[in-house]
Parts: sequence; C-alpha cells; structure tokens
Amino acid sequence: MKISCLQENLARGLGIVGRAVASRSSLPVLSNVMLATDGGRLKLSATNLEIGISCWIGAKVSEEGAITVPARLLTEFVSSLPPEQIDLELSVRTQTLHLSCARFEANIKGIDAQEFPIVLTAEEGAPFVTVDPDELRQMIARVVFAAATDESRPILTGVLTAFEGDRLTMAAADGYRLSVEHITLEKAVPEKVEVIVPARALAELARISADQTEPIGIIITPARNQILFHLQDIDLVSQLIEGRFPDYRQIIPTSYTNRAILDVQSFLKATRVAHLFARDSANIVRLDINAGDELMPGRVTLMATSNQLGDNVGQLDATVDGEPIQIAFNAKYLIDVLSVISSAQVALDTISPSSPGVLRRPGDDRFVHVIMPMHLPR
Repeated sequence: MKISCLQENLARGLGIVGRAVASRSSLPVLSNVMLATDGGRLKLSATNLEIGISCWIGAKVSEEGAITVPARLLTEFVSSLPPEQIDLELSVRTQTLHLSCARFEANIKGIDAQEFPIVLTAEEGAPFVTVDPDELRQMIARVVFAAATDESRPILTGVLTAFEGDRLTMAAADGYRLSVEHITLEKAVPEKVEVIVPARALAELARISADQTEPIGIIITPARNQILFHLQDIDLVSQLIEGRFPDYRQIIPTSYTNRAILDVQSFLKATRVAHLFARDSANIVRLDINAGDELMPGRVTLMATSNQLGDNVGQLDATVDGEPIQIAFNAKYLIDVLSVISSAQVALDTISPSSPGVLRRPGDDRFVHVIMPMHLPR
C-alpha cells in the first residue's frame, strides 16, 4: 500500500471511526483501525464487535493494500502534524506503516488486515428506507437519553425503532421515564418492521451525521441481527438487541385532570436552579400547580429542599387548566427532557401525585415524554 492524502482529511476520518474502537478487548486487533485502499480512496474502519464505522476519504493511491494499526497512536500522531500532505507506505514484510508529513516521519507497527473482523458496508444491500438527516438527528436527541444505562435489563438499553407505513417511531424507557417520537417518511415501507437498536449506536449516528445534508439510508440485514446507516462517505453498522420491547403504549396516560402550559426555557432554568438544592435529597423537586383566578394568572411553583444546604422556591407563570395539584419529579429527568424540546412551550399533563406526568409539545402529537412521580416525604 502506498497512498497520499491531506492531514486534515485523515484526522477527520480517524475522529469519525475512533469512537467505535474497542477500549478494552482480549483481541489486540480491535484496538486498531484498518486502513485500506478502496476504489481510489482510503477506507478507514473500526469496530468493537457491537458497533462498526467505516469512513472514506480522498487519496492518491499508488499501490493497493491494507493494514491495521493502533488507533490511539495513529490518531494522536496525525492530529499533531501540520495541515499538509501525508504519505503512507506499508512494508508488507514487517507489517509496518511508514508515515511522512513535512519534516515529521514515523513507523507504526501493525497487525495484518486479514485478522480484522469484517465490517458490513452499504455495498451489500439497498436501503430499506431513507430519512432526512436533520429530522433523524433531532428525533434521536429527544429519545435516546431515556434509554437505560444499566445492563441488568439489556432490552432497555436499546431504542425500539419501528417502521410502519410512512411512519418511523422511536421509543426508549428506563423504568422511570419513557420518550417516544415519530416522524413521517417520504416513502412508505412495504412491510412493518420493528428492531431494537442500542442507544449508544444511535448516539454515535447523531454525532457523525452532524454535517450530513444527503438523506440517510437505513438497511436491515435479512437475518434481522444488524442495522446499517448509510451516510455520505460514512457507514455505521450496529448489532441489534434481541428480545421483546415492553408495550410502551400501556404506560402513556390517555387523560389528565390538570394541564399546565409553560415556557420551555423558563421551566428549564427554574428546574436547574432547584436541582442545586435537590441533588442532595434524591433529586426531588416539588411542583405546586394552580390555575389562578381573574386577578392572578396560573402559576407553577418549584420547590427543592436540602437538609444540609437549605431550600429554594421558584415561580413560573403558566396557563393552567384543571384542579390544583402537587406532584414531585426527579429534577435531573426534567432537565434532560426540557433540554431537548425545541418548541417555545411545553404542556405538562398530570392526573394525581402518584400517577405519571406527561410532557408534550402543544398542538403536536409526534412527541410524548412520560415521567414517573417521586414519593413525597411526609
């Protein structure tokens, strides 16, 4: 292998695939990134056997070939180089990659590319469906944070991803909250398909698609054990989680006795202030919701108390419909969801102090977030 490319292109490509490199593995090759010539371009690939990312960058290819080298060393070395042309040449006999850029040179010992796991690419199948990158990225942001991080229930560490007709729905839950959103597809799918995608894979997809303008193609393997997202010059493939996702529709309340419509940014700021006191007392923030009267508008009062530090009270104007209610939530969970709601206002629907609260965008049924209440100490 003998190729030349620009330092900034190689650094960018390594940054894209680097998050898929295994941090701890009994297989040394999984700590490496594979460099391979591919149709006049340089292909970079990394995988931890759960997620695989491939990226293609422009290069001048003089000789074909492939090698895997330690990802961390290569990334740090390339990032330290000046923004000029990098020449890479592989010594097949010693499996050593020679790099030269300006007045810098290095020899990095690698592992034969034959030992690197096969990473699925879009060449092996046509897209099942295509999605607008901005819509998909925003959808992921409003859902993925609600997935569980505790591996004791693996199914909840994933996001239910359902394709039906012209609708794509994502749902994530961790036992304390549920986030669901759907978007409309440009083209209806031929059959209903439901898969569970690891939340980490979707978070990586959101990260690497930040600069994408072309539609993202989605491919599900015939065996239904992998999903591939095809971007411009980037492919991300992930193993799917086996099992049955809980029926989240049963968790969403179908009615409410109190609805408060609040300004999102004001609500978020007040919750963050309350969290300063709530974090020492199980993150409990108490909401006192009142409809007001002819002289006074509706009001939501947020209260947090710390036995060691003190207490905090914040008041927000709101449009409130229904009977007064006092309910408590985990302040961190409120902050998480309010941080991803893009509308100016949010509706908070409640039934009783012991029933789940529901947050929605007013007049928009595409997003719903259910949050379990916390027990109020007597």
